[in-house]
Order: sequence, then structure tokens, then C-alpha cells
Amino acid sequence: MTERLQKLLARLGHGSRREIERWIEDGLITVNGRVATLGDQAGPEDKVTIRGRVVPLKASARPRVIAYHKPDGELTTRKDPEGRPTVFEHLPRLRNGRWIAVGRLDYNTSGLLLFTTDGELAARLMHPSTEVEREYAVRVLGEVSPEALRQLTTGVELEDGPARFETLRDAGGAGANHWYHVTLREGRNREVRRLCEAVGLTVSRLTRVRYGPVALGRALRAGRWRDLEPREMGALYQTAGLDWQPPKPRREARRPSRPPRTARRPKR
Repeated sequence: MTERLQKLLARLGHGSRREIERWIEDGLITVNGRVATLGDQAGPEDKVTIRGRVVPLKASARPRVIAYHKPDGELTTRKDPEGRPTVFEHLPRLRNGRWIAVGRLDYNTSGLLLFTTDGELAARLMHPSTEVEREYAVRVLGEVSPEALRQLTTGVELEDGPARFETLRDAGGAGANHWYHVTLREGRNREVRRLCEAVGLTVSRLTRVRYGPVALGRALRAGRWRDLEPREMGALYQTAGLDWQPPKPRREARRPSRPPRTARRPKR
């Protein structure tokens, strides 16, 4: 069976759908020796190249998703012209496919980033219609008036349209800094910071602590990653509206049992 080229390559982890569509438009992908165009289809028996390199079209491994604790001072990009560190430098290497970031975090924002080898999963999670809930821990400087808190949950007009926090919870604090936990169902650029700035608040620290059903947790240190557990994988695929089958438990190899010894008759 064949399917749309960008969907097939994304599902096999060769890039996100948007990336692959751009590559097709730039003439970087061929199908059976012909430069691909949007709308082309391909299947396992076709020969597809990306930038002249033949890519496998048969799924050889199960989809994988990892949680990465991004520290401040890393970019969510593969390469930076200025040589600044990127999140991809700290991810495990893959034999086939590539890591696709599910969303982004700003240079000065830390916290949970998800990466997957399943381009279809990434596309579903990032699509606005899915409305995946994101939770952030926000530390603001100075006093916050009740009116500012009300505005943040009822709506603030930004340059790209109205926005608001779905929920806002006081998380305590001492001195000049105060913590709040907020949730959003959109992935607009710098939305948390821009919302706070719109009501006169200064954000001194921002950390994403949850993406959909996956939480950052306390055990995952900054700059480290972990594979999602089966229950997290199932919940994430369910959020994206996709099917996922947990891996079958491995059977432990059993040593061949020795035949029972037969009793010998005593010699007379």
C-alpha cells in the first residue's frame, strides 16, 4: 500500500510533516529517480532519497519517545550559526530515523521537552486542534494584584490575538519572588512571558513541568533524558488520537532441565 510521501516519511521518523513538505517544495526529495512533488505517494517497494541519500521505507523498530529536561541556555534547534549549545547535542543516537522535537522551548526557558521518532505522533500533538495542555511553573518578581490575576485567566489582547491561561494556581514563594502554576492549550511563541508582560509582570524564571499526560518529575535532572514508560506512551498516543500497542514482555530463556537420575540398584 502507498500513502502520501510526507505522511509516510514522517511516520517512519525521517522528519516532521512540515519539514518534509518544505523539502519536497525545495526539490530535495526524489521518488524512483524523479523529483517529488506535493501529493506524490510512495510505498515500501519505492526508492526514495532525501538530499541524495536513500532512506529506508520499512519500519524496523517500534516508535520511541523520550523526555528531556532542557536547562536554560540551550536552543531547540539542530544547529546554531553562533555555535550556542542545542538540545539535540544531548540526545541518544539513533541507528535509523531521527529525533523530532514536539514543540519548542525558548532559550531562557527550562523544563520538559518531548522527542519522538514518530513524525505522525509529533504532528498530531503539535496541531492546534489537538489542544494538548501544557503546564508551566512561573516565578514572577514583585507583588501581583488580584486584577492582574483575573485578567490572565479571562483574557489579554496580544499582538497575535487574544490569549489567556486555562488555569492559574498560587504555588507560594518568599521575598520578592512568587511562584504560580499555569496551563495553556496553545503553543504560541513566548506566550507565557507575553501574557505576564501584558499585565505588568516580570518573569524571573519559567519551567515547563508537564506536556499533556507526561510530567517532568523531580528525578530527571537538567540535561538528562529518559524513555517514557509504557503507561505514559499509551496515554500520549491516546491524547494524539493514535493507536499504540505496548511491547510484549520478553520471555526469559530457560535452561534445559536435566533428566532425573534413576536410582541404581545396590550391587550384590
